[in-house]
Parts: sequence; C-alpha cells; structure tokens
Amino acid sequence: SKMTVKAVKMPCTAPNVYTKVPDGGWGWTIAFAFFFVEALTYGIIKSFGVFFNDLMESFDETNSRISWIISICVFVQTFTAPLSTVLSNRFGHRFVVMAGGVLISTGMVIASFARTVVDMYVTIGVISGLGYCLSFLPTVTILSQYFDKRRSLVTAVASTGECFAVFSFAPAITALKEQIGWRYSLLSVGLLQLSIVICGSLLRPIIIKEEEEVKVQPPEEPTETKYMLENEQTRTSIESIDSGVEITTSPSNVPGNTKAEPKSEEPKEHVQILVENNNTPPEPKTKLLDFSVMRDYSFICYAFFGLFATLGFFAPSLYIIPLSLSLGISKDHSAYILSAMAIAEVFGRISAGWILNKKPIRKIYIELICVVLLSVALFVFPFASGFWGLMTCSIFFGFMLGTVAGTHIPLLAEDDVVGIAKMSSAAGVYVFIQSLAGLAGPPLAGVLVDTTQNYSSAFYSCAAGMVLGAVFLSLVRPCKAGLCHRQQQCTEESAAEVVPDLPDDFIEMDIGKAENSGKGCDSV
Repeated sequence: SKMTVKAVKMPCTAPNVYTKVPDGGWGWTIAFAFFFVEALTYGIIKSFGVFFNDLMESFDETNSRISWIISICVFVQTFTAPLSTVLSNRFGHRFVVMAGGVLISTGMVIASFARTVVDMYVTIGVISGLGYCLSFLPTVTILSQYFDKRRSLVTAVASTGECFAVFSFAPAITALKEQIGWRYSLLSVGLLQLSIVICGSLLRPIIIKEEEEVKVQPPEEPTETKYMLENEQTRTSIESIDSGVEITTSPSNVPGNTKAEPKSEEPKEHVQILVENNNTPPEPKTKLLDFSVMRDYSFICYAFFGLFATLGFFAPSLYIIPLSLSLGISKDHSAYILSAMAIAEVFGRISAGWILNKKPIRKIYIELICVVLLSVALFVFPFASGFWGLMTCSIFFGFMLGTVAGTHIPLLAEDDVVGIAKMSSAAGVYVFIQSLAGLAGPPLAGVLVDTTQNYSSAFYSCAAGMVLGAVFLSLVRPCKAGLCHRQQQCTEESAAEVVPDLPDDFIEMDIGKAENSGKGCDSV
C-alpha cells in the first residue's frame, strides 16, 4: 500500500511543491522568462560592438582600451558566480534575479552620462557585469530544476534568445543612434533591460517531495496485529528486559503524527494515510555554497573542460571580420559572414537539445563529439580562402558552437557530472573557473596576433584550448564511474563490518519473547 501526500494550496508567491520533477507546468513560464533574460544579457553584450566607434570618437581612445569595457564586464559576470549561488541559496532565485536586473539597468543608464572610458569600466564593467551574473545564472539553474526528460531541449531552445537578440538589437540600435545619438540609445537599452525584473518575478521556487510508501502487514500474519490490539486495549507495553522500548498505537507514537483510518470489520487491502505539510519534519538547511563538489573528480575534469573550452568561444566573433578584411573581403560581406554564424548557432542549439532529449543516451558523449567537431572547425578557419570559404567555416563553427554553448552548463545537472541536487553550487564554481579563461583569452590571442602579424594564430590558440577541453571532457565519465565503484566498495565493506555486531530487530525479539512467556503461562 502507498502513502499519498496531500497537496496544499499555496499563494502565488510560495514555492511549487511536486512529488516529482514536473517536466512542464510552471516550468514553461520559467523557460519563457529565461529566453528574455538570455536576450537582455548575452544578447546585449554581443551587440555592444555597435557602440565601439562612437566611444572611440567621443573619448578619443584606442580600440583595445574600449574593448576592455566588455572584457571587464564578462570577467566580473563569471568571477562573481559563487556570490550568485550564495545569494540564491540564501534569498531565493526570484529576489536575486530581480536585483540583478536593477543593477544592469542602473549601470547602463549611468554609463550613458559617462565622460571617460574609466567611467565605462566601472558602470558597465563592474555594476552591469555583476547584474549580468545575478540575472543569468539563477535563471538557468531554476529552469533545470523544473525539467528532467526535456531539460536539454527546453534549455537549448530558450537559450536561443541570445541569438535572436543579436539579429534584432544590432540593427535596431544602429538605426536608433542615427536618430537620437549613442548616449540616448545606450540610455534606452538600459531602460529596456529593466524588464529583467519582470522576468525575475516569474521565477517561483520548486520543492520536490517524493511519495512515501508504508508497508502494512497482510491479514494472514496476525501475530503483530493481535499483539498491538491487545496492547491498545490494555495500554501495556512490550517486555523491556533487553530493549527497554515501549510501543503503543496511541497517536503520540505514530510516526509523523499521521492520521490512521479507523479499523472496520471487513479487512481492507489498502490503507491510505494523509501526511499534512505542517507535521512533516523540518528539512535540513541548504548550504549557501557547497564546495564538496571540488572533491568530485568528475566535476574537476568538467571544470577544466570549461576552462580550456572557453578559450575557443570568442575568437571567431572577435577576429572573423579582421580575418576576412585581410583576405580582401568587403565590410558588407564580412558582416554577412558574422550574421550567418549567428543563424547557424540557433540551429545548433535547437539540434543539440533535440538530440540530448532522446532516451536512452549518454549525454556526456554527445557533448564530447560536439567539442571535437568544434575543434576541427577552429583548425580549418586559417585554411579558408575567399568569401564562400569563410562563409562555410563560419556556418559550421556557428552550428557546433551552438551545440556546446547551449548545453555545457545544463549538463552539470546530469548524474555523470554532479547531479541536480548540487547543480546550484556546481554552476557557481564552474562559471567562476571559466572567468579565468574569459579574462586571459582575448589578451592572449591579441598578443599572438601582434607577434605573428597573422590572425590565424588566434584561431590556432583557441583550437588548442578546445582540444585540451575535449581531453578533460573525455575523462568525466570514467572518473564518475570509478568514484561510484569505490564508494560502493567502501559501503559494502563498512556494512560487512557493522552488520554482525548488530542484534536482530528488537521489536521482533520482544514479540517473540511475549509469545513465549504467554505460552509458558498457559502451560503453567
């Protein structure tokens, strides 16, 4: 027989309580919110290049100094990921995302009044960068908690908001600048990003409480039932010579203070017990940041994969246009190449989500195949010649980039890495480690380009980093399997040592003694 959990209606601000992962329900609203959060965070960051020339002219600065605005922003966004995890566990995802939206909007609005590039470093780089972290990471974390079987597909589709934002924001901001100037355009973008607060208000927390099962003894074994009925009538206890335990069927001794149905004359096959939420024992407090994931070898390998793979994420978007110009391709055609890359990334994200949604499938191996193909795309770039050669490489790279970029964080929720229970802390540590590559990657590629006077060296360095990432990704599953095997052996060994010292079930012993004493009395 089964114990069913009684659902309790809660206000709209309270957590959603499910007996299992819903794979839908309010999760669709979370996915809708994540689409717009992705568009208003990474979509704006990728579209910020439309302001570069205006900023260089207004502040009389070089391209490299202006580019540090986004570099600092991305570094702060990833470096403060553990802080995002701590705040989410302490105050909830909704509050943190709403606060992040306010910070993003505040930084962009103040930046529109900046007088020096250093002001931009502080406003957009630090203030908005922190807001990006507080908005993005909690949203993708809570989205993963609402889905299980459809997690990969839903996350991949929702993450396409970034790609669609690049299509729409870049030309829209460019047209807006011609009408009202870059300062008022930047102010308008900041006010638009304030809508992240609305998206954050939709993030209702989720609680999963599995159904409990209570085994009831069948009627053909009346020994314990008979004894308990006699004990209920006489309010006596079991002999306590050895165990010293008193057992009655009074309400105070029923586990969980449950409400048992009254016994009728006819035997019933099923006994239903309703457990009220206010009588359930308090759950253990969640750690603000669980660093135990750093002892998991599979997570360490996955973190190194993220560290080195991040080196390969930025090169084509930064250097594809300079590379095409160096090959004699016009600026207009170079822009088409970049747009084609973004379109291909949309299809890559959706395709990866659809494939990873199939069952049964080992998702970590599919990710490994995508990373290997992404490494091949980076190696091929320097050998491309002409417009169509670069266009083909860009489409291939964009598609493979979409398969990896849209799934590498949600894969933390898979059992091959850390599992859904530790995803929140793991995501914070994982993105924090990525920040090191995000900060060092662009300057490293720039130094190689300046030294060799060839843009191909940037693609080679990123391809080398991606290959190293693939090596560490291939070690994730073996490390997880080996760790689980060692834990199972330790559990079996400890059980073998403890079990012989344990006595038999004291309730059965006392019942047996009670029966024997009763027979002795009858014989007397």
